[in-house]
Amino acid sequence: MRHKNLIFIGILLLAFFAGNFVYSDYFNKGVDLLNQRLSLNFSHFWTKPFRLGLDLQGGVSLIYEADLTNIDDKDKAEVMAGLRDVIERRVNLFGVTEPSVQVSGENRLIVELAGIKDVDEAIGMIGETPYLEFLEQRTEEETKQIIDKITEVQGKTIEEMQEVENWELAFQHPYFKPTELTGKYLKKSQVVFDQTSYKPTIQLQFNDEGAVLFEQVTERNVGNPLAIFLDGMSIVDTDADNQITQADIYAPIVQDKISGGKAVITGDMSTQRANEIVRRLNSGALPVKIGTPISQKAVGPTLGEVSLRESLLAGILGFLAILLFLIIFYRIPGLLASFSLLFYIVLMLSLVKLFSITLTLAGIAGFILSMGMAVDANILVFSRMREEIKSGKTFQQSIAEGLKRAWPSIRDGNFTTILVALVLFFLGTSFVKGFALTLMLGNIIGMFTSIFITNHFLKFFSRGKTPRPMWLWK
Repeated sequence: MRHKNLIFIGILLLAFFAGNFVYSDYFNKGVDLLNQRLSLNFSHFWTKPFRLGLDLQGGVSLIYEADLTNIDDKDKAEVMAGLRDVIERRVNLFGVTEPSVQVSGENRLIVELAGIKDVDEAIGMIGETPYLEFLEQRTEEETKQIIDKITEVQGKTIEEMQEVENWELAFQHPYFKPTELTGKYLKKSQVVFDQTSYKPTIQLQFNDEGAVLFEQVTERNVGNPLAIFLDGMSIVDTDADNQITQADIYAPIVQDKISGGKAVITGDMSTQRANEIVRRLNSGALPVKIGTPISQKAVGPTLGEVSLRESLLAGILGFLAILLFLIIFYRIPGLLASFSLLFYIVLMLSLVKLFSITLTLAGIAGFILSMGMAVDANILVFSRMREEIKSGKTFQQSIAEGLKRAWPSIRDGNFTTILVALVLFFLGTSFVKGFALTLMLGNIIGMFTSIFITNHFLKFFSRGKTPRPMWLWK
């Protein structure tokens, strides 16, 4: 009996701490009252906010179209995956809650940022991710063709330009053309001070593939300039506002073939500017250009609040309906299962908070569905218990035997659900992953509360003997 009491106390303590972690306002108000009246100095309970997704707290959804013109068909999927990873890493640096960055189609990227209310701020955040490229000098003939084409289309509208043969040439750089070497191959960059002039320089280190490409590019451009551009502009020349301009081109002359994959950028720049460029490069250089978003949509916080309120209302009504069903059909065991279900909700929410799992509408749906699975496990146990009681076994024997006989069905049902959730989590997109994660976590916790908590409540409140009146227990 003492063992049962200790377990019961442990369950209550766990429920107390989990409940206060989920919602600590009442506890903290009580602490404030005690501190005020008794001149004590008790601390508040640890608080941590829920992480809400784009559909619940509002935010921004952007669609970008990547320029894959110079990318081989076989490499496009890999380049888009790299682009997705770089942008996701970049927006994470700004503390955005659970950014969703996913590839759509062949060359489109969908970026969803929860908690961002300003579309321009979001676009600026993505735009700060640099696109580093190395350009080699064009031939005089190529330069003349482009300059002539620029002159030819000057003053024309877009529709009129498109009627001109090879009008696309007017939008290319007249003096430099892209090489295969871009920021895609950048391993890291760092600020290094010149030992003679003590001026800051930027040292670039390419990966193995980039080192080979850099060697090839410098070999064929010995004696010629090699322009270094960041986001289509000179990497070091700045205007009065310390912003990169296109007024001048930073294009050092290649003295010899460079092996080893290292490049040093020198120029008249401040230490602050050099550190800024290095920070941006190390946060991720885009493998391809994305330009401005082709579509942008803001999800207002009001819409998010309405969605959250309606979801919570649906969850509360569903929970009350489940409690009513359990108590009507299973009486006292149903009442004890209801307390177990309350413990399940508190424990589930506390884990969601503790591990900073982002809640979305789909995630709440998975939570509610897993709550139904937890109730289903209780019903299986209670139904088996009734059968055992009718066969003439004692109440305690019926509890043990009912759980034993119901366990295979509970195990198989929850295992298959968790297996499906795992598949959805690893193969699905962001909202599907949110649904799968809460469904999987809910099933695991539901099995614990149904098998351990409810079973222990039955044993504890029956006090080891056949309870009376018996009709309330079967």
